Amino acid sequence: MRLKSIELPKPSSQGSISLEKAIGNRESVRSFTKQALSLDLIGQILWAGQGLRGSASRRNIPSAGALYPLELYLVTEEGVYHYVPKGHRMEPHVEGDIRSSLSNAALGQEFISQAPATFLLTAVFSRIETKYGKERSPQYIYLEAGHAAQNILLQATALGLDGVPVGAFYEEQVSKALRLPREHYPLYLISLGFAE
Repeated sequence: MRLKSIELPKPSSQGSISLEKAIGNRESVRSFTKQALSLDLIGQILWAGQGLRGSASRRNIPSAGALYPLELYLVTEEGVYHYVPKGHRMEPHVEGDIRSSLSNAALGQEFISQAPATFLLTAVFSRIETKYGKERSPQYIYLEAGHAAQNILLQATALGLDGVPVGAFYEEQVSKALRLPREHYPLYLISLGFAE
């Protein structure tokens, strides 16, 4: 089966639980069923993490200078997709199940190889360095990654999913496993699914 470009369902602007409830319910879970996430769920989570607000070019997270240095990838059993906010779609990036390699790159955290979906936030430092320089840019990028990760985790909780953010990994090995472009530096992994 060859991966193909996927136009995602339109994201919802109405949730079934309050933000306060999502904050209170969010917890780290590392054991998932094998149930795959639907395109509706995947699309909503990608939108929360990097999606556009309405027809505007602004994303759902704050970004220093509105330069948006982050890129978002999805790792599933079928392969790796790259999220494209404009048009709210996923482009195929790597075909095949690389979750075991990603788990190895993350210090052998086994749940990554079993999670039906793992999201990877990467940064393109050059996008922000042109305005803020090499010294200040990392701080802004790491803050932005935190905003995006929190949106993803809270959206997942509101959708009845569980997950865990992961910062312990070897960046070079993650880049190799996902065959990332050289300028896409791995920052944050978030594994999601239905808790066992």
